Amino acid sequence: MELGKKIRSLREARGITATFIAKKLGYKYVSSYTRLENGDSNISLEQAKKIADILNVDINDFFYKENLRESHKEDSA
Repeated sequence: MELGKKIRSLREARGITATFIAKKLGYKYVSSYTRLENGDSNISLEQAKKIADILNVDINDFFYKENLRESHKEDSA
């Protein structure tokens, strides 16, 4: 899944609007933020970190299907 689509999926699952995130990131227009979700603009690492914080998820959730921390704990046991 593309990064923007993954972020949108997580955002929608939490009932958070694109407008809310756009404002939190300091965008004047929500369309500037939705361009990130649509893949029309690149997402910087700093933006990804901020979005992860807003969504209350680990940034790795954007890039991996499974939770790496949980997977690592199982490997250690």
